Amino acid sequence: MKAPQPRSPRLHTPKRSVSIVGTGSYLPERVLTNAELARLVDTSDEWIVSRTGIHERRIAADNEFTSDMGAKAALAAMEQAGVKAEEIDLIIVATVSPDMAFPSTACFVQKRLGAKRAACFDISAACSGFLYAIEIAQQFIMSGTFNTVLVIGSEKLSTLVDWTDRNTCVLFGDGAGAALLRNRANSHGVITTSMGSDGDFSDILLMPGGGCRVPITKENIDQRLNTIKMSGKEVYKHAVNAMLTAAQTALSQAGLKAEDLACIIPHQANMRIIEAIAERMRVPVERFFINLDRYGNTSAAAVAIALDEANRSERMKIGDYVLLIVFGGGLTWASSVIQW
Repeated sequence: MKAPQPRSPRLHTPKRSVSIVGTGSYLPERVLTNAELARLVDTSDEWIVSRTGIHERRIAADNEFTSDMGAKAALAAMEQAGVKAEEIDLIIVATVSPDMAFPSTACFVQKRLGAKRAACFDISAACSGFLYAIEIAQQFIMSGTFNTVLVIGSEKLSTLVDWTDRNTCVLFGDGAGAALLRNRANSHGVITTSMGSDGDFSDILLMPGGGCRVPITKENIDQRLNTIKMSGKEVYKHAVNAMLTAAQTALSQAGLKAEDLACIIPHQANMRIIEAIAERMRVPVERFFINLDRYGNTSAAAVAIALDEANRSERMKIGDYVLLIVFGGGLTWASSVIQW
């Protein structure tokens, strides 16, 4: 049966289409299991798995930074795409755990890669950052401003975790994923992206300290304000609704239905969230690509890593339709429909 043709208004304009021509990912060597966490806080493997679906996560070495992991993921994407460093016009790094406040982590990645021609900047949209960056990259390529854009999601969340809080420390891990975007003839590529935010709920998933609002001082250092704070039940409720709405909007704008999708790549945060979305979309969970059991929630890197693993395991072939869905602090959310 011939694949349905998307009816996105974007495709009826003479602008250039934008495709992902290469993907890459990197995970640190150290594996932190649930059994090891049970020796740090009052928890157990059964407690963690039953509530999250996570069995283990990766933890970066002390001398391994967000830019290091991002550069390694980028090199894998460049190798797959056959793209050299001097061909890259723009580097965007999505992260909430930058090497430092400034300069941007993207500049450190640029130095590691030797991509001297590239403009560089970071974006902060929490777990939604990678898809936000994909849409930004698409706009630059469609307009003709740039030809080759490197998008990276990279996080060293282990530096932001309160290792005494069992409700959050079991969730997060470190890692990086990358994608190279270019115009590709005779392909729709990234068809449409639906993005949204709601700052009214900025207090349910955040790191309150470390910025100019609440600087870390010797008087408040014991309060662990520079670690992740989360209201789990509220986040779950908003995550399911926002991700489902974003997915439905993106599919509608593309003129596609859930049954047209070869693969769905959700944010890798919690198995219960993924199962709830699958049920409401009336799509078997088997159609979803899931790796959170091995890596936990790696924020902006999560969907980027999953995209690379899905690509390299041939979960989708050229011409297939893929849906990516994310949700993060802000609150932020996004969903993209891509023709592979």
